[in-house]
Amino acid sequence: MKATAIAPSNIAFTKYWGKKDEVLRLPENGSISMCLSNLLTTTTVEFSSDFENDEIAINGVDGTERIIEHLDRVRKLANISLKAKVASNNNFPSGTGLSSSASGFAALTLAASKAAGLDLSEKELSILARQGAGSACRSIPSGFVEWLDGNTSETSYAKQIFPPDWWAIADVVAVVSEGKKEVPTSAGHALAQSSPFMKVRLGRMKQKNELVKKLIKDKNFKELGELIEAEALELHAIMLTQKPHLIYWTAGTLRIMKLVSHWRAEGLPVYFTVNTGQDIHLICKQENVEKVKEKLKALDFVKDIIVNTPAEGARLL
Repeated sequence: MKATAIAPSNIAFTKYWGKKDEVLRLPENGSISMCLSNLLTTTTVEFSSDFENDEIAINGVDGTERIIEHLDRVRKLANISLKAKVASNNNFPSGTGLSSSASGFAALTLAASKAAGLDLSEKELSILARQGAGSACRSIPSGFVEWLDGNTSETSYAKQIFPPDWWAIADVVAVVSEGKKEVPTSAGHALAQSSPFMKVRLGRMKQKNELVKKLIKDKNFKELGELIEAEALELHAIMLTQKPHLIYWTAGTLRIMKLVSHWRAEGLPVYFTVNTGQDIHLICKQENVEKVKEKLKALDFVKDIIVNTPAEGARLL
C-alpha cells in the first residue's frame, strides 16, 4: 500500500484570511488562485503492518503532529489502522510565504488516500486537503481555481474555473529571504478579527471574487494586475492592524514592491502580490518573463528567481 504524488503550490489572486471554523479550516471568504508549475512538493506514503509508528520526513527532517493528524483522517476514511511512512520534499524554500503547506498537504492527501486504498473524487480530495491546510484545497484542481466560501465542510472546496492553458501569464517569484517567518500563518489567521478593517474587507470579497473571474475570462491583464496588487496590500493592511500586529515583509520585499511601479512607468507591464511571508510574486505575461528576470537579476538581495506558468494540480506519479 504505497503511492507517490506531486502537487503544486498556488498563488492567490484574492486572499484567504481568517477562519469561520478553526478545526475544519473553513475560510472567512472565498478566494481565486492559480496553480504554479515550478513550486512543487513530491510525497510518498506507504502504509504497512511492518511499521510500529508513523515515520515522517519532510525535506529529510522529522515531521510534525499535524501530518499525523492528517494521516488519521485518511485512516478513518479508509477504515484502517496501519501506521505509515511518509517522505516529502519541496523544490523551493519552506516557510517564506510560498505556500509550501498548500503543495505539501495536497500531495500528502492524494498520496495517502491512494495508498490507503481510497479512490476519492477531486471534490472529496479538496475537502480532505483543506482540513490539513486551508490553501491546500486550491492545489488539488488544475489551472485557475476558485475556493468556494461554504459554511460546512461539504460546501467548502476548490474547483477549476479555467484550465492551465487558458491564459499565457506567468508568476515570477523573487526569493528575498530563505529564513522561515517568525509567526506561522495559522497564528495570524486567529487574530484576523481583531483588525478594525476586517468587517469592511469581508463585505467586499464576494464582489471582488466575481470581478476577478470576469477579468480572467476576458484576459484583461491590466485590470487584473491592478486588482491583485491592491488586494495584496489590503490583506497586509489587515495584518498590520491586528492585535498584536503582524509584519511579514522584509526590506527586500518592500524594495521590489516600490520598484514594480517604476518598471511599469518604463513600459514593462508587471504587478506584484505577496502571500503571508516575505518572498514576492511578480505577475506578468509570459512574453515578458525574460524582461522581469533581468530586472530581478540586477538586485543583489534577490537570492533566487523561480518562473511559474499556470499548472496542473495534484497528480499521482
